[in-house]
Amino acid sequence: MSSMQYPPSFYAASANAAPSRPALQDDIETDVCIIGAGYTGLSSALFLLERGFSVCVLEAAKVGFGASGRNGGQIVNSYSRDLDVIERSVGAGQARLLGDMAFEGARIIRDRVTRYGINCDLKNGGVFAALTVKQMKHLEGQQRLWERYGHTQLELMDQTRIRQVVDCDQYMGGLLDVSGGHIHPLNLALGEAAAVESLGGRIHEQSPALRIERGANPVVHTAQGRVRAKFVIVAGNAYLGELVPELAAKSMPCGTQVIATEPLGEALARSLLPQDYCVEDCNYLLDYYRLTADKRLIFGGGVVYGARDPANIEAIIRPKMLKAFPQLAQVKIDYAWTGNFLLTLSRLPQMGRLGDNIYYSQGCSGHGVTYTHLAGKVLAEALSGQAERFDAFADLPHYPFPGGRTFGAPLTQLGAWYYSLRDRLGF
Repeated sequence: MSSMQYPPSFYAASANAAPSRPALQDDIETDVCIIGAGYTGLSSALFLLERGFSVCVLEAAKVGFGASGRNGGQIVNSYSRDLDVIERSVGAGQARLLGDMAFEGARIIRDRVTRYGINCDLKNGGVFAALTVKQMKHLEGQQRLWERYGHTQLELMDQTRIRQVVDCDQYMGGLLDVSGGHIHPLNLALGEAAAVESLGGRIHEQSPALRIERGANPVVHTAQGRVRAKFVIVAGNAYLGELVPELAAKSMPCGTQVIATEPLGEALARSLLPQDYCVEDCNYLLDYYRLTADKRLIFGGGVVYGARDPANIEAIIRPKMLKAFPQLAQVKIDYAWTGNFLLTLSRLPQMGRLGDNIYYSQGCSGHGVTYTHLAGKVLAEALSGQAERFDAFADLPHYPFPGGRTFGAPLTQLGAWYYSLRDRLGF
């Protein structure tokens, strides 16, 4: 079996040293077998190990190979659907539980970084930038809503104020979330994997799960080994393939594209983002950017439905970057890469259980960095017999894509085209 390595991203090029973790080559028994060593799997493993479970993690490629090691690196609170939409659709009790959890993922990340000494360039502060009057009104409503759930580290910014934190003249204003922030995402995953192993957890790379034998004690089969467990957690997200057909029908892999410039130098970098906050705009198909520790600009955006890799990523993203920062016209792009995330029809994450002992979490729909860390905690609670918070997610409707994945991609693209047209016309 050929070994799967990281795609050539800035993150892979600047990753902290990590051990090679050999493929599973024997039959083992454990309390919990986790499929996928991204944030969901690693977070689940850490919380379970801290609760006394034995854990084995199977990873098809390398730790953080998927979205966890390729994303924009932004710590963004809440979900891809606004809390008021959730409140209207699920009722007060469930909405209260989901709302109370909306800001927990960021706290978990900071706790992990501190507790396990993870070196991942953690910086505080994230900005939602409004391009239109309607988007500004939306941010005012979001501030009120978040404060109702006790999240008060927010500052509404007018046009003058936002220019002090980002040197871009496109924005009418914005919302600063001090508890947002950014990280080197692959180094966060590698640090969490080291923490898992420090607590006695096992991680096997290059060990794709080929089949789950369901039953009272499920068995996960790989090419050269088997794991018999009391519980299985499926955490493959956009890289799961058809391993669990029930989950594949209810989600759509989507690609997002990211570029990293050459190092800009202290003066230029500081002029763009003086406080070193990360930024995302409020469009449906949004752009997002931030500085790295070595003063590159990482800029991402665009969505490819069905997760095909576009031929020229730089050609798609560089014009977006220059629209925001024309002053970077002469700057070279050193890295360009793509990664898949999993979209659900409701744009809410899907968490649930198949039978008595196979649990899953998937479909963060673009808000994965914080949600996945929360998901790990909620799954560990459920396996320990505390299911109230798990049930709040599991009871959300999981809609199948009309036409399945084959026809779902064109339909989703049509929907995205409609929303991006709305953005451009300022509706």
